[in-house]
Amino acid sequence: MEDLGGKLLMPGMIDAHVHYPQTDIIASPASGLLPWLNTYTFPEEGCFDDPEYATEVAGFFLDTLLAGGTTTAAVYCTVHPQSADAFFAQSEKRNMRMIAGKVMMDRHAPDFLLDTAESVAAQSETLIQRWHGKGRQLYALMPRFAPTSTDAQLRLTGELAAAYPDVFIQSHVAENRDEIKWALELFPGSRSYLDVYERFGLLRERAVYGHGIWFEDEDCQRMVQTGAVAALCPTSNRFLGSGLFDFLGADKARMPLAMATDMGGGTSFSLLQTMNELHKVARMGGTHLSVVRMFYLATLGGARALKLDGMIGSFAPGMEADFIALDPQATPLLARRIARTGTLEELLFAYAMLGGAQAVGGTWIAGKRFVPRGAS
Repeated sequence: MEDLGGKLLMPGMIDAHVHYPQTDIIASPASGLLPWLNTYTFPEEGCFDDPEYATEVAGFFLDTLLAGGTTTAAVYCTVHPQSADAFFAQSEKRNMRMIAGKVMMDRHAPDFLLDTAESVAAQSETLIQRWHGKGRQLYALMPRFAPTSTDAQLRLTGELAAAYPDVFIQSHVAENRDEIKWALELFPGSRSYLDVYERFGLLRERAVYGHGIWFEDEDCQRMVQTGAVAALCPTSNRFLGSGLFDFLGADKARMPLAMATDMGGGTSFSLLQTMNELHKVARMGGTHLSVVRMFYLATLGGARALKLDGMIGSFAPGMEADFIALDPQATPLLARRIARTGTLEELLFAYAMLGGAQAVGGTWIAGKRFVPRGAS
């Protein structure tokens, strides 16, 4: 029995949208989403054709998540199948419950990052059969975003999604006004950017779409009706100047939501730090987002949205025992503030506003404590 000395136990947190190949380009300056992709993201992702490089980055990425209290994530790899193999191998080594997949792009990206519609289908099916359901690993089909996939690629992705209904789907949608305009030019006749995905059978349960800042009312309704999930990415949206998520519209429609860092467009691996930003984004849009709801979105709410609440997200009997301990003495300021709290709401709010990764005093995966590399 381990004495945790007054720490607060809670389920491990769930990051619903994050890019492991962007680990080393976090905090890169750019004037917006598309320039950021071309200047930093695409060149870095070209390095992931090297399995050794991918393995090293994946290991650092996963250890950083664990140190900050994130025990499950929906993770983008690159177009290279070896980037997905490297990631899953590192996740399996740590016995983590992870969702990941190779990115799909067959146009509007550098030649060294392009696949084809046919290669995507073959490579993705091989990766599904190799990793989906192996231990705690889960696979996701991942067209990067509609503008970087042809009709043929999205059609084949939809066919794979129909053939493997328990795999996940992950992509980006309605993040940036320029991106929306581009998507509608490339897919004429679509009602909206989200409608592009629905036309190809990619809107359903276990489909996770990052951002959704500029959804129309009908988009919110279609998300609800199909069971698709919006991943909230406040640090990324503010960093890239993309906009503020419309909580009023989402809540009116009762749209499924989960929390995400979107690192490296996001500026922190920490979901506690992400709560800090999410609270501000909601306030700026006229919504008071309670701290209880934020912790819910990062734990059981995220698990429910991803259809994983029978495995993770709570301390209910039968769960997989992924949990963390928050340390009230993590920093002198946090300790002083927590000493003055009188309610659970005040306590959790202090962790969200003042905590960050340093507030995590321990992480357990399937009941086994994570020990950072280099620690005794």
